[in-house]
This record gives sequence, C-alpha cells and structure tokens, in this order.
Amino acid sequence: MNGMAVSAGSLIILALSVVLKSWVWSLPQQTSTPKVFVSVQLFYDELSPYGSWVDYPNSGYVWIPHAGSGFIPYATDGHWVFTDHGWTWVSDFSWGWATFHYGRWDYGSACGWFWVPDNEWGPAWVSWRRSPGYYGWTPLRPGCSLDMAFGSKYHQRSERWIFVGEEDMAKPDVSSHYINRKQNATLIEHSTVIVNTKKDRKRNVTYVTGPQRDDVEKITNAPVRSVLIRENDQPANHMSSGELNLYRPYVQKGNGYGRKPVPSKLTKLGDVRPTSERRLQPKISQD
Repeated sequence: MNGMAVSAGSLIILALSVVLKSWVWSLPQQTSTPKVFVSVQLFYDELSPYGSWVDYPNSGYVWIPHAGSGFIPYATDGHWVFTDHGWTWVSDFSWGWATFHYGRWDYGSACGWFWVPDNEWGPAWVSWRRSPGYYGWTPLRPGCSLDMAFGSKYHQRSERWIFVGEEDMAKPDVSSHYINRKQNATLIEHSTVIVNTKKDRKRNVTYVTGPQRDDVEKITNAPVRSVLIRENDQPANHMSSGELNLYRPYVQKGNGYGRKPVPSKLTKLGDVRPTSERRLQPKISQD
C-alpha cells in the first residue's frame, strides 16, 4: 500500500509539473527588436529618386540631394528631439532616416552639400558648441573622428554653423529661430566645444549626444520630454503620436556576395545642376 501511495503521489507531482510548464510556455514571451542587416546598396537604391550619385574625387560615391538652393544639412526642414541617444535630428525629408543618422556631410564649391555614406548609426553626426546664451552645431566632415572634432584644431567654416538662442533649442520650429550667420564668427570665437558622448554597445559605436538635458531644462524652465524611438521596418522617419518612427538597420559595407555595391545610375560631376536650379522634393507629412 505504501508503495502504491508513493507512486500515486509521484504521478500527481509529475502531472502538476507538466501543467505548470505548459502554463509558463503559454505566457506572452518578451522579445527584443530583431537586428536587421542590410548592405550599403540600400542607400544607393533608396536615395536615387531624391538626388544624384556622383563618383567624387577622394570621396568615392557621394549623394547630392535635390533639396532646393538653400538646403543646409541639420538645418533645413527639421528639428531636434531628445531621445535615449541624446539630441536626435528629426528630418521632414523622407530620406532623412539615412542621411542624418548614417554617414557624413561635406561641401563642394561645384555641387554644394553632398553626403558620404557610412555604416555607423547615430542620433546626428554633428559637432556641438556653446556660446554664452547660444547653442550651435555643424555637420561633422567625412573622416573626422570624435577626438578630432573635440580638438582645438578642428575647424568648419563659420557660415556652415547654425546657432540658436539657448531657450529655442528644443522648439519644433527651431528653424524660425536661427541666428543670422553673419554673427557666427563672433559666436564661435567665444564658444566652447560640447563633448558629451554615449557608447552604443549593441552597435559598437560612440556618438555625440549634444547639450545636457538638465541644462536645457534649467534654461527653458520646462521639462524636456524624452521621445521614444520606435523601430520602423521600412525606410522612413516621422513623428507619430509623440514617438519617432525611424528605420535604422545594421549596415554592412559589402553585400555578402563578393560584389562591391554600386549605384545603379551615376551622374558626372560636371552634369550636376547648380544648387540654384535644383527643384525641392516634396517633404513628408508630420502628425
């Protein structure tokens, strides 16, 4: 009888164990956003309708946007929001997911602003400065490391900087508050470099985060809300319901098939239209 009792008890325990395991596995499982890997070919293909790819001396394949004569990267048609990654540029252009978060911008006398692709993602590849009463930023040039950008020898022409009053930094209409660039040389002379950075261990990249959130809150006497970045599964960037929907895959320089990625259509540098003749592409709508 005792043996039978033990056997019955063991069966009950076993049955309960099976039921418990089944119940645990039926619970919703917490999943992380899967990594999406793409080739740099994606840039060549996705940006072609919005600009011209050129084989530029000493830079390789670069992209020149059809963005109007007054286009300035990280200044035209966009604004700053604060995210877990620091101050993040939100572009009104549909191609902004690529050109303001990967790669670098440079300027050529013959073609104006052009973008050089790279595979590292960041909230914005700019250099930040603070002058008494003002914040300023300018695109980081290709090949410029953060150590170089923070050094005293790093210079960008004064007219390529954008400055705003400290109190206007976080405004959605920040472009309405840009300081006249004639004042830039004086502002730069009295400014210091903002050296705040963050290490993204998942992507193994360090990027600039911009002004301290607490500093901006003290200046504006208002809280700076942290905007959530929601991963988009298609090339896009836009604000929706207070969140930034952004496509930011892991970009590989090769295509995995032993062939070098190349733009399907190349334009000769001499055939690129002057900036004054470039038509502005339609922007995306914002909520």
